[in-house]
Amino acid sequence: MNKNEILGIVDHTLLKQQATWENIKEICDDGIKYNTASVCIPPSFVKKAVEYVADKVKICTVIGFPNGYNTTETKVFETQNAIKNGAEEIDMVINIGDLKDKNYDNILREINEIKEACNGKILKVIIETCLLTDEEKIKMCEIVSKSNADYIKTSTGFSTNGATQEDIKLFKKYISNEKGIKAAGGISSFEDAIEFVSNGATRLGTSRLIKIINQNKE
Repeated sequence: MNKNEILGIVDHTLLKQQATWENIKEICDDGIKYNTASVCIPPSFVKKAVEYVADKVKICTVIGFPNGYNTTETKVFETQNAIKNGAEEIDMVINIGDLKDKNYDNILREINEIKEACNGKILKVIIETCLLTDEEKIKMCEIVSKSNADYIKTSTGFSTNGATQEDIKLFKKYISNEKGIKAAGGISSFEDAIEFVSNGATRLGTSRLIKIINQNKE
């Protein structure tokens, strides 16, 4: 894959707490310029960003972020609000405590309720792989495969680690029903990105690749 092909599956991401509107505009401008799959930004900026980009790039946002332990009702409201404000893609965080407690039906139900609130838009399910055992990762592959969600995603980027090549290989082995695979957190180079794709990733969450391009132009 060449750089343009890689950028075409990137969710160009800025979720830092200190992000300002100027920072968000820069992310949006880059997303438009490099034809990224989307720009992934905090919910509070969605409405303004949708107006700013004028359909030139998709706006993605996060739900239950970054810890995932909001109530399902709260996550559903967040999702409805984000969709109302113009978000076209939603990345939700599961309740990791439910997974540890083996409350699998609760997780599946929550995913499907949030997907319904997406009103036909794309839903990605963040499972925070760095906090899970391989057994738990496999179980989440099974749950996401059963669900109405569109993608399984490795990480928020706010915990102890991001995506690993081993996790993407595991996802590729155990995910089914044509669900996408998103690697996020710690993708530090185009070589890194290409390896993630070769191992099964169909979407990448990162801000570093465009930073690399911009730095090389300076």
